[in-house]
Amino acid sequence: MSSAAATFPLEQVVWRPKVNPWLIGATVSIAAFVVVLDTSVANVALPYIAGGLGASYDDSTWVLTSYLAANAIILPMSGWLAEIIGRKQYFMLSLSIFTFSSLLCGLAPSLPVLLFFRALQGIGGGGLQPMAQAILNDSFPPEKRGVAFALYGISAVLAPTVGPMLGGWITDNYSWRWIFFITLPPVLLALYLTYTLVEDPPFLRRIKRGGIRVDYMGISMLALGVGALQVLLDKGQEDDWLGSHFITTLAITAAVCLITLVIWEWFRKDPIVDVRMFKSLTSPRRT
Repeated sequence: MSSAAATFPLEQVVWRPKVNPWLIGATVSIAAFVVVLDTSVANVALPYIAGGLGASYDDSTWVLTSYLAANAIILPMSGWLAEIIGRKQYFMLSLSIFTFSSLLCGLAPSLPVLLFFRALQGIGGGGLQPMAQAILNDSFPPEKRGVAFALYGISAVLAPTVGPMLGGWITDNYSWRWIFFITLPPVLLALYLTYTLVEDPPFLRRIKRGGIRVDYMGISMLALGVGALQVLLDKGQEDDWLGSHFITTLAITAAVCLITLVIWEWFRKDPIVDVRMFKSLTSPRRT
């Protein structure tokens, strides 16, 4: 018996979804496409957003930064959140947050309100991509996973190609608000299909926690460290990198918080991010 099969319950190895896995693959690919599309579609609309909300162009770039920072913070936590509330439930929750915040972004009356809803949208979008890949991995047998991930990869590559063209056409012919409204139909479709088609494998349904112990220290260090790093990378060139006191402060904050995060999580029994897995640099070999 292989070491991998000995590690996990038998149901995890032989379990297959009740529906055609390609339907599941199409469902999660829709979600992945919309998330990546929303990252790129707003790029060309920034001058229109600034003009429509009475802000400067430099201020409007925070529309991208707020989304990316929130997305980067929630992404490492997605495994822990899925373990607590269930992978399907977390995927649907992320889709719901993304849908609701997209609607509110299109209705935002001012730039600060838009930035808040964009951060909320990033929180919803951050959990979609890792959960989509995990669902694909468990839905397909090993010999078909390469093709399944190729389908997922096509959607992820196509979105940033289509996004700028679509965003430019919408803002020229309609309003910048429609770049957020156009995501609603596909995301609602993905939400319905997820509810109908996707199911958690038995080994995930058996995972129970004896009371939820929240790692507040880990969450704080993760949010501060990753958030500071994302803003640093996004705004560094604009603010002359370490020639700016703001960027220097972000660099110090990111370094201190991320180093503290690794040390703290290494000795934590129930970490928010399991950094000990990096001790194993090779995948288990089948014998």
